[in-house]
Amino acid sequence: MYTVEVKKVTCRKEANDFIHLTDYVYRGCPQYVPDLRSDVRALIDPRRVNAEHGALYIQPFVAYRHNIPVGRIVGIINKRANEKWQTKNTRFSMIEFIDDLEVSATLLNAVAEWGRSFGMTHIQGPLGITDFDKEGMLVEDFDMTGSTCTIYNPNYYPRHMEAWGMKKEVDWLQIRINVPTEIPARYQRVAQYCREQMGLRVIKTTDEMIFHQGYGKKVFDLLNEAYEPLFGFTKLSDEQISQFLHKYLPVIDKQLIPVIVDEKDNVVGVAVTMGSISQAMRKAGGSLWPFGWWHLLKALKWKREDNAEMLLIAVRPDLQGYGVNALFFEDLIPLYNKYGFRWAETGPQLEDNVRELSQWKPLHPEIIKRRRCYIKFIVHNS
Repeated sequence: MYTVEVKKVTCRKEANDFIHLTDYVYRGCPQYVPDLRSDVRALIDPRRVNAEHGALYIQPFVAYRHNIPVGRIVGIINKRANEKWQTKNTRFSMIEFIDDLEVSATLLNAVAEWGRSFGMTHIQGPLGITDFDKEGMLVEDFDMTGSTCTIYNPNYYPRHMEAWGMKKEVDWLQIRINVPTEIPARYQRVAQYCREQMGLRVIKTTDEMIFHQGYGKKVFDLLNEAYEPLFGFTKLSDEQISQFLHKYLPVIDKQLIPVIVDEKDNVVGVAVTMGSISQAMRKAGGSLWPFGWWHLLKALKWKREDNAEMLLIAVRPDLQGYGVNALFFEDLIPLYNKYGFRWAETGPQLEDNVRELSQWKPLHPEIIKRRRCYIKFIVHNS
């Protein structure tokens, strides 16, 4: 007899149950870094969510046992991604559950059935709405602290995915480096070549440049171009670009975002990095009020944490393989030392992206936090 009931999120109570489930799952977990509850609420608000994303269908669910929330999940159908990659995939995201196989299976079955109602043939995830959202279930290094930009999950989650019949589709890896006190000689030589022979230089943007001189749009156009061939990627729309710019750029320290331009001031590279706010988010408990904003402001402006997050690096495709990334390292290493960052961690990088992974060799990288996208065929045999 099944004891788990799954409901679509349609009211404020169910939204609250969805949001606060992590309070129970991660109670006492020192590695978990919460999302801002306001961001989660905006994502699952049934009055807004599908109206704001014309190329998407989004449906959050909550699982209950005896009226007590025990799991959650979001189903996503990204029509543009399916059209580009010639797939019929339903994505799942934000999955959380207690260590009970019935709960996880009921959640995944709910999204699979929802996806089948739209003609989808596979379920994959965890993946987000866009390719700049959190993606990939952690399958190793559960003892390492998470971050605001990546998924952390308990060590029993992968076992539940496999028990439901899901298989690996792709893996991502992250790189951790100790920040050197001096710029490695190899980076210095290559950076000098890029400046003198290729006419490239690093600039730092301002709000004026981003919002009024078009540099914000230029950076995201570059990201769209550089990430075009990567797994599951679809270009951000102008509306999505505007949302990212207005939400994140005003609060990020632009000094930590080197932009590479050529002699004609075309944007050809960007590295988006920031000081970690993981401990500040833990202190804030997922809420800006009443004092969460103070913890975040301190971490961003004054009392910085001891590590940086290197969220992404992008170089225009025709310049990849020429060592352009050396300009980023030449710029950032002195800044990281000035800011007191002792180590840095990258965002997830596809394990088969050898070119991207090899750029870290002079910094003696440590490979950490393998994470996985799972997939399963969900169409019933006739």
